[in-house]
Amino acid sequence: MVKDAEYGSLLARILEESHQTEPGQLPVLVERAAAALGLRSARILLSDIQQHRLVPLIPPGRTDERDDRHHEPEDGALAVDGTLAGWAYRTVSMRLSQSEGALKVWLPLVDGIERIGVLEIVSDSLDPALLERCKALADLSALVVVSRTEYSDAILQTVRSRPMSLAAEMVWAFLPPRTLGTGRVTSSAVLEPAYEIGGDAFDHSLMDGRLHLSVVDAMGHDLASGLASAVAMAGCRCARRAGQSLDGIAVTVDEALGRWIPDRLLTAVFADLDLDGGVFTWINCGHPPPLLIRGQHVIAGALQRESELPLGLGPAHADAPRTVHTAHLEPGDRVLIHTDGVTEAHSPDGDYFGEQRLADHIVRATAAGEKSPEALRRLIHTILEHQHGRLDDDATIVLAEWHPP
Repeated sequence: MVKDAEYGSLLARILEESHQTEPGQLPVLVERAAAALGLRSARILLSDIQQHRLVPLIPPGRTDERDDRHHEPEDGALAVDGTLAGWAYRTVSMRLSQSEGALKVWLPLVDGIERIGVLEIVSDSLDPALLERCKALADLSALVVVSRTEYSDAILQTVRSRPMSLAAEMVWAFLPPRTLGTGRVTSSAVLEPAYEIGGDAFDHSLMDGRLHLSVVDAMGHDLASGLASAVAMAGCRCARRAGQSLDGIAVTVDEALGRWIPDRLLTAVFADLDLDGGVFTWINCGHPPPLLIRGQHVIAGALQRESELPLGLGPAHADAPRTVHTAHLEPGDRVLIHTDGVTEAHSPDGDYFGEQRLADHIVRATAAGEKSPEALRRLIHTILEHQHGRLDDDATIVLAEWHPP
């Protein structure tokens, strides 16, 4: 086992070696670090794209030959719901069990506040000093996994259970992490059907004490729809990073659609939240209105404004006014922006999911103390179950919570 003075050097060496290690071989680095710490084993489990399972990251050519798989299918994955590993992922906190003379610990892997999986550790014993080292190893593992995901398909293939459609591949390439935040705000998003997403997309970004939110829904469910939403995301970021206001973002996206993808309509909400004073400003281009959730209630009509035209109508409507609306939030308020595929999801007998069910789910999650990422994970699964696992339209939800100190 490494001594205290050697531990920092061990982590530094792992980080240095990771720069030239193939992404598929990252588990080997973690295993070597675990051996140096005197642990029996350590393995990385990553959340699949739909957050149903935690799938082990296994080096190419190796199988996960484990004989202690309760709740585990043949690939060694663990269910997010109903397992201790899943509990650690859902609550972003440590979970521990003891069996056959060994301790098994699951530590959450996070990128900022975005959940990416868990680190599973098996050890003969565990004291506070060793536990702190294991937590540091988990933090380093998450950092290395995230940094390498952009440069290899190995990690992406691990978190996918089947191939994606071409439109979905294009949209996912434009999407930011599902969750981001600081001590003052949390923004989280989900979208389905993950492998066939076509016209929906979202964006969120933090800059200079402000949270920016975008949700777009392109007409149709084909490659052109995915292209329209990708152009909208690129136009939004281009305008935002150039310092333009919300109405400037709407104009930029409208012009880009009219020039490159004519006759393809797109609804959108572009919004900013001032993190100092809680001032929420937004533009609604033919989209369902955002919902304001305060405490355990949805404030009816709080963000309901007169509907405006969608984007992409062409030169004849290029001068259509875009009104910037303003509302003042209170600490703890949540703003929910969704596409119509959420409320219009319907069961085989025609029962629509509806805004009331949507609001009730978020209110119950709030009352139960669930954080936004977990509340949305459970909500999108409920919507899928309502439609028996297959959505007829894309469903996207963004939930932003203002929680100043």
